Amino acid sequence: MNIAQWALAASIVAIAAPAHAESAEDADRANANVIIVNGKTVIDEAEVQVNATPGGADIVGYEDYADKSLVSLRDALAFSPGVYLQPRYGQEVRLSVRGSGLSRGYHMRGLTLLQDGVPINLADDNGDFQELEPAFFDHLEVYRGANALRFGSGTLGGAINGVTPTGADAKGLYLRGDAGSFDTWRGLASYGGMSGAMDYWGAISADTSDGDRDHARRHSLRFHGNVGFRISDAVKTRFYASLNDINQELPGALTLAQARSNPRVGNFAGDQARNIRSLRFQNRTSVALGDANLDLGLFFNRKSLDHPIFQVVDQSSLDRGAYLRLNWGSGPFAVTVGGEARFGTVDSRRYVNVNGKRGALTFLADQKARTANLYAEVRYKPLSRLSLIAGAIYADGYRDQHERYNGAVGGLRDVRARADFSELSPKFGVLYEPTDTIQIYANYSRSAELPGFGELAQISAFVPVKAQRAWTAEIGTRGTLGIAQWDVSFYRADLKGEMLQYTVGPDVPASTFNAGKTRHQGIEAALSLDLAAWLRVRQVYQYSDFRFRNDREFGGNRLPVAPKHVYRAEVRLGGDDLHIAPNIEWVPQGAWADYANTTRSGGYTLLGATAGARISRNLDVFLDARNLTGKKAVGDISAVIRATAVSAIYYPVERRALFGGIRARF
Repeated sequence: MNIAQWALAASIVAIAAPAHAESAEDADRANANVIIVNGKTVIDEAEVQVNATPGGADIVGYEDYADKSLVSLRDALAFSPGVYLQPRYGQEVRLSVRGSGLSRGYHMRGLTLLQDGVPINLADDNGDFQELEPAFFDHLEVYRGANALRFGSGTLGGAINGVTPTGADAKGLYLRGDAGSFDTWRGLASYGGMSGAMDYWGAISADTSDGDRDHARRHSLRFHGNVGFRISDAVKTRFYASLNDINQELPGALTLAQARSNPRVGNFAGDQARNIRSLRFQNRTSVALGDANLDLGLFFNRKSLDHPIFQVVDQSSLDRGAYLRLNWGSGPFAVTVGGEARFGTVDSRRYVNVNGKRGALTFLADQKARTANLYAEVRYKPLSRLSLIAGAIYADGYRDQHERYNGAVGGLRDVRARADFSELSPKFGVLYEPTDTIQIYANYSRSAELPGFGELAQISAFVPVKAQRAWTAEIGTRGTLGIAQWDVSFYRADLKGEMLQYTVGPDVPASTFNAGKTRHQGIEAALSLDLAAWLRVRQVYQYSDFRFRNDREFGGNRLPVAPKHVYRAEVRLGGDDLHIAPNIEWVPQGAWADYANTTRSGGYTLLGATAGARISRNLDVFLDARNLTGKKAVGDISAVIRATAVSAIYYPVERRALFGGIRARF
């Protein structure tokens, strides 16, 4: 029995134990729709921040995705407007907002990912979203584009912050066990409590699966916990710790014909995989200063990556940093001022891939990076329902590489290369509230994205990739009226020097170049309808028009990877005691596979359903059925210059699957 099966077995044994409620508050929690912790006060505070933002932003609560088998962030954010998430295999997904990092077919770029307000991105701003475990979160905060300034993010995509519970709002023991198709087992246990001026919360999760393709097995073990202290009425501090042990076999990409006819097939050559070990510590201290509040903290991340692909990539990194944020408000004025600095070192090595093991050394370099920013935002209310916002973020940094060995260019070397960057990005916005429940907003902002080592340190040389810059205009509305709740944004971003990648060979990391002028424009829309106490409909629609602008080689061609239209909907029938929610994902026309616009992947429709039932005050069960019709189609693509019939660049959609589980709270 493996580690996840042990966790699930322990959950079932514990669920069978007698339940008890220590107080009326605990009893109320046990009668919740799903037996989870929902830190309502924390979510209320997060919603206040969203409602003060003159642009696209939303909150996703755990209850919004509790009935899903939580493999990846896609399961948590499927109904967050504007977030493009397509599965590739296992916990690997493509994550993009407004076309951020669109053509990057590996890891993640163009977004700031945070846990409890602290970035998990490395010092060169690249990151691995697999380190965020959605089962741990009370809720997620999504700020699209320049609306993420409050998190020190100045990128095109914005920021996603996962917020974990504390012992103050998650008392007691919570257990969850999942099982299902492809020999999938998942277990989760968390516990929280308080003792005087201290509170504590911790969770451990385990996951194992054979995957829905050959050579796609995965297993992981994760821990996250925090301890908070109220030092005085004005000062409180909290310490966080996270541990991740993630192992994922890579089944590789397929040709278009394979993806459409035999999506189960995988690539065993080289025993390719991505294995991550990471340890994170962070502190957050808050000080109340009359009309102001000061947040400051430190963080430390150690990570190792064992990544057999075309070669065995072996990287050990150490990142540390600090941040400070001051919020002040008095009368019609409010000000946010902050800063953050991340410093990192990477011991980067590559070896000949001998069936997944290290052979002869092919590359050795010491890499150092810094990314730092200062930001400020002023909000003024000339009228009670009108807010004017102005702000800016200044980002600078460097990427330094000391290459000591490179078998591709002669072996031993003593070559140093460095790239320095500095960018200033202003932001202007207006927010109008015609009623207490309706907002209309507009903003105009600049963004700048600094390249990381994934762009600069390519196979044979340190290349002069420049920063990506964009000016984005956005207009939108969000609110509630009667049975309807909506969040709709229209945006247009004009980019210069967009960092684009294209696959240069099977299993070889993509080369990167700065494009000339490109444009990303689209619609991010969500609409929920509460038609009755037993009937709710929620929908998201994403329109993406990403293209070159008068490019010398590609003219006005569309950029590959993202389809023009993506629509998802779910109809929830029933109440807290019993409910079922059929869902649909519809892509009417597939994305282009290449910059030359010669090949499309084809559209598709996926049907699924979730269901849940309350067994007792403390216990409920759920089901998650996916791709019920067994549709074979392409879900994601690695871009190339010109696709052919033998281009192995396609990743199939998830195969038909059924998962189920139990949740309990004591």
